[in-house]
This record gives sequence, C-alpha cells and structure tokens, in this order.
Amino acid sequence: MTAAIALQHVTKVYGNTPVVNDLSFSIQPGEIFGLLGPNGAGKSTTIRMLTTLTQMTSGRIEVAGYDVARQPVLVKQQIGVVLQQMSVDVDLTVWENMEFHGRMHHIPNPRRQREIDRWLEYVELSDRRNDLVKTLSGGMKRRLQIARALLHEPRILFLDEPTVGLDPQTRRRLWEIIKGLNQQGMTILLTTHYMEEVEYLCGSSFGSYAVPNHIGILDGGKLIALGTLEELRRQHGEGLVMKQAGDRWDYKFFPTMSEAQAFFEAQPHKAGMMVRPSNLEDIFVELTGRNLD
Repeated sequence: MTAAIALQHVTKVYGNTPVVNDLSFSIQPGEIFGLLGPNGAGKSTTIRMLTTLTQMTSGRIEVAGYDVARQPVLVKQQIGVVLQQMSVDVDLTVWENMEFHGRMHHIPNPRRQREIDRWLEYVELSDRRNDLVKTLSGGMKRRLQIARALLHEPRILFLDEPTVGLDPQTRRRLWEIIKGLNQQGMTILLTTHYMEEVEYLCGSSFGSYAVPNHIGILDGGKLIALGTLEELRRQHGEGLVMKQAGDRWDYKFFPTMSEAQAFFEAQPHKAGMMVRPSNLEDIFVELTGRNLD
C-alpha cells in the first residue's frame, strides 16, 4: 500500500539552526496520525513543509503520491488544511467564505452549491450560512474552517491544533467531527497540545479498514518516539508508581500494572505514594523531561 504521507530524511534549517532534523516517517491511508512535541519542537514547520507552505532544506516528501518539491500544485489539490491561526474572512458570510473557496478550486456549479450545503450541514452550520463570520463563536469559526478545507474533497486533512482555546464541550464536538471524517476513510494528520485529544483520536481505530493510528513525538526537531498508543505504553511501561518528593512527583515505570502494584505493596512506607496505569502524558514527560504546555 502506498503511503498517504512519506518523509525521508527531511531537514529544515533557519540560519544555522536545524528546526527539523533528519525527519523520517510515513502515514498510511485512512490513519489518524498524532504529532506531538513541546513548543519549538518543529511541529508547525513540519506541517508547513507537508502542505507546500515552506520549502525543506533537504530530504524528500511525498503527499498523496506526489512530490511536494516538484509537484506542489498536485499536492494542494489532494489536501485540506486547518491551521492554528484563524484564516476565514470575518467580513464575509459563512456561505461567501465557502463560495470563494469553491471558486478558487474551480468547482463548477451546481456541484459547488451541493458541496457547500453538504459540508455546512456536516459541521452544523447550515442555519448560520447567511451570517457574517464575525458574529460566530470561536468553535463555529473552527467548524467553518474544517468545512471549507473539505469542500474540494481532499484525500488528506491537516489539523494544526484545531481545538486550541476552545471550551471542553466544543472540543468534544470537534473530536466527533474528526472521528466521523476518519470513519469515512479520510487520512488525518493532527497536532495538538491536549493529551486526552490524542488518546481519544489516536488511541483506537475508527475507519472501516481499522488502520492502526500512530503517534509521533518530536523534540528539538527530531523524532524521538513513534508507535501506536499501546506500543508506546508497552515500550515504556503500562504500570506507574508515583511518590511525592517535596513539591514534585517521582515516577517509576513498570512493564505491567501487576508489577507496579507488587512494588507498591512491598514498600514499608506508603505515605505520599500511589499506583496507576501510565498514560500518554507520563510517557511524554519521561521522554522530553517537560510537560507539553
């Protein structure tokens, strides 16, 4: 099976500083791939290179089978992009934003109107189609960005921190929208600062073909971990014993929960200690030495 996205030894240098350093990984069709990393790790630069917005210094990138450096126009036809920055025109209506995007992609009428109606209904904005975007909430604007990105029927969707700054209820609704797209076969690359978002969207498979979803962790421009959520937990330990040390906690990983429990029970002094299953945030902190935020 040809990869939906493939990076081979990709490097991006600004000045003399490598922001992305010898990055190689692939994403299979129908997969939700979660790309994590602390601020400055190179996530947004990687997204910008994949979406033709920034040229790589060296290496090779293929998206939907097309070479990003040599065939950028063909790549753009196959991708939808929702960047962290709000990019919809607030002085136009919801419908006008969609109409403009459809014309830019040369979608003919009446198909263009059918697709606008389809995707506005999918993101639950049909009743706001004639409203100025400036009157919408932050969550509605993000849903409009997603609808617009899907209008030309891309094969791959890039979501760069799509739920940042949104309230928990709105974030959950967007998760369901993303999950629904993947169930229809959409390949999705997601960056986020919310660990529970990655665990929910990448922790299990939703699509018809049950393609395993993977998580990659960047730090200092390098890929330091790659695997499914369960693979990462097995590699670093499924059980965790925490012990309070002053104003911080010390973590000790164990291959299984039973081993962690046995270690805990064997301690003569259990005050300030607890045992629990490990999660993605524990693994992230173990690998990078700091929280995602």
